[in-house]
Amino acid sequence: MNQKKKKKKKNPLLRHLTLTVVVCMLLTTAICFGAWQWLANLLPSQQAAQRWQGDGDLPFSQITCFLPADQTIGLKEVSTFRNEAAKKLKEASLDVQGDARYMLDAWSTTGKVYTDGEHGRGEASVIAVGGDYFDFHPLRLLSGDYIRQSDLMKDRIILSEDVAWMLFGGTDLAGMTMKLNGIPFVIAGVVAPESDFASKKANSDTLDLYMSYDMLLQMDENTSINCYELILANPVKNFAMNVVRDKFPIGRGEILCNTTRYDYGEMLGLIGKFGSRGSQISGAVLPYWENAARMTENWGSLCCLLGTLLPIFPLVTGAVLTGRNAKKLKGRLEEDILPDVQEKVSEAIRVRQRRHWERVHGEHEK
Repeated sequence: MNQKKKKKKKNPLLRHLTLTVVVCMLLTTAICFGAWQWLANLLPSQQAAQRWQGDGDLPFSQITCFLPADQTIGLKEVSTFRNEAAKKLKEASLDVQGDARYMLDAWSTTGKVYTDGEHGRGEASVIAVGGDYFDFHPLRLLSGDYIRQSDLMKDRIILSEDVAWMLFGGTDLAGMTMKLNGIPFVIAGVVAPESDFASKKANSDTLDLYMSYDMLLQMDENTSINCYELILANPVKNFAMNVVRDKFPIGRGEILCNTTRYDYGEMLGLIGKFGSRGSQISGAVLPYWENAARMTENWGSLCCLLGTLLPIFPLVTGAVLTGRNAKKLKGRLEEDILPDVQEKVSEAIRVRQRRHWERVHGEHEK
């Protein structure tokens, strides 16, 4: 008797504890999946295809090629690939000669230059860009404008905010001049660095400036593209990725699809690469924005893993409680409800039979 009383005292506490754990796990699951979605949409550099597609029905894919430092890729190879991609688009029955654009690309490389401004001089990191680079990387302008492939003059540069303050003591610099490696350049604008945690971590040295790839090539004929970015129409699954794999001279480099990199399956697939992903065997040169993306991928994969594992206990608990309740309900049906129903049905049948007997015999007596 005492043991039964003790069990009754423990059961409510155990039930409350179990319920608390289940609720906490479900809340944490929701937080994990919410964090995954937040990370997936954190970096504008990974959302270029979505911005380009807009409200259109035709899907686009964003693909990036990272090239090894010892592999020379230049504008000739880019032009050849563009022509091959256009052929593939025609074969897919897309009108590449019309007004709609089914392809957008950009290329870049990194280096160092010696800067000379009004208030200072020194070495700065340079990112030499071509194509529609700032459609892929829409950095916030503090003044001026971007540089574009269509610019007639290639001696225009963009300064990061830190470089602007270091060399000129301000950011309203459009139209002013400065020297890179002794060559005069016109400042087109000033941009603010990305404010997200991943980009800050990956690009702690924010003393960057942006210049035309064509101009850097004139300054150094050994300049080679180390990152090629592409938005391509994807009328059928994997069309864009297959075009790049078949036609771009990737060599030992890496190709990745930015559009699908944060998908649930891709996130869980990264778990198996957690210990080896940091080792570079391809020799590909990764720019800071890709290192930032990989940082968010790592956190995203962890969130997906936790979000997948945490609901297991609540689901198992729910299944057990459902089974127990079903068993109790069955027992109650068999012991209380069904006998009572059967008794009422039997009583109703007896009453009906009695009335029928009385009606029949009453008529005979008449």
